[in-house]
Amino acid sequence: MIADVYIELKEGVADPEGESTLKALRLLGFKRVKKVSTVKVFRIEIDAKNREEAEKEIKEMCERLLANPVIQKFRISWIG
Repeated sequence: MIADVYIELKEGVADPEGESTLKALRLLGFKRVKKVSTVKVFRIEIDAKNREEAEKEIKEMCERLLANPVIQKFRISWIG
């Protein structure tokens, strides 16, 4: 099984990289861009008996390593 895990900042947390990218895009003439947010994606291939077991393990990975629960949230999207 393969899953993409999206890690992004929670609402209200400053995103300096996204803000810098927005400024740069506007300087390049892209005036209609309203907001830029950074998102990190991990593609994880996992050997599990079923999707429920795999999702449980991936959630644990997120909670223990991949995401900082104070400022980040995560979302799992299955491939195939």
